[in-house]
Parts: sequence; structure tokens; C-alpha cells
Amino acid sequence: MFYGVTDITTYILGSIFIVLLPGPNSLYVMSVASRRGVAAGYGGACGIFAGDTILMLLAASGAASLLHTSPLLFMLLKYSGAAYLAWIGAMLLRDAFMRWRGKTPDAASPSADINHPFRKALLISLMNPKAILFFISFFIQFVDPRYAHPALSFLILGVIVQVLSALYLSMLIFGGAYLAQKFHRHQRISALSTGVVGGVFVAFAIKLASANLI
Repeated sequence: MFYGVTDITTYILGSIFIVLLPGPNSLYVMSVASRRGVAAGYGGACGIFAGDTILMLLAASGAASLLHTSPLLFMLLKYSGAAYLAWIGAMLLRDAFMRWRGKTPDAASPSADINHPFRKALLISLMNPKAILFFISFFIQFVDPRYAHPALSFLILGVIVQVLSALYLSMLIFGGAYLAQKFHRHQRISALSTGVVGGVFVAFAIKLASANLI
């Protein structure tokens, strides 16, 4: 046992697997980086870090378990999250359509959903029921309840998953920015890639809305 963490090796391996699973968080950060550059990509990544930190604190305090015991509250969050992902996807599809027709989307329009990457990414993270269930069902299982300083255990687990997430998101940010430079002069290729990302967000929304998570 390491400072109240019961099996740190299993936790690290499990966290790596979960971080590498494709999801709206990582897809949004890569999309922002490919369209606005590395700095904006890290703005989105910071939103993900902040959202995950809030979820970890809720899980550690036991507050997040209320969602697991309250089906109505959980369903409201589930469908709100699905609707938000669908809205982002629809705006990206609209952006792609305009680019395909040779038009430049207005930076102030709703379709330019990457104008505030931190805020958007924070909302995506907080409105993801799967992420909440991950911290409820996986995160807290590695803390020994008999340990005298459980806050230290949760801190260690939180740092580990955030470091892994930072490494993975950094790869996506620089990879997205690199691809954007390659395709910058090919407007229709850029429009097609934006449309694909928008379609995937809509698919995430449908999957989330139809999934039985509890």
C-alpha cells in the first residue's frame, strides 16, 4: 500500500487505458488546436483539467454518489450533456458547410464554438455522466478507508490521472496543430475534417442519450 493507495500499479494501468479511450474531451481539445493553434488547445486542456478536478473532489467527498442514487437527477444530467454535445456537433457541421462553400465563418457566430475553449471544455467535462461514473466507480476504489489521511490518497490518485491526461492531450494538441498547418491551404479538406469532427460529436450525443449508464 502506498500512502493509502491500495494498488497503484493497477490504478496507473487502468487510468492509461481510460485516458486513451476516445471521447468528447480529447476530441474537442484536438479540434480547437487544429483550428486555433497550440495555445488555444491548451486553453481547452485546462478546462478539461479543471472539470476533472471538480469531479474528483465531488467523488472524494461522496457528493457525486448522489447522482448514482437519484435516477431522475442523473437522467437530467445525461440528457443535458447529450444535448450540449449535439449542439457543438451541429455548430461544427454548420462551420464545415460554410467552409466547403468557400465562406469564412464569422468569429462571433455561435458556430465559432472554439472562441472560449476553457469554458467550453469545462462544460463538456462536467456534463459527461460517464466521467462522473468513472470517478465514482473506479477512482475511489483504490483508497484504503482505514488510512488515516485519505485526502493524501485522493491527491496522489488525482495527480496521476491528471499527468497522464496532460501527456495525452499534449500529443493531440501538437498533432492537431501540425495537421492544421498541412491542410491550411486546402479549404475543402479543412471543411471535411471539421465536418467529420462535428459528426462524431453528434454520434457521441446519440450514444450518450441512448446508453444505459446506471
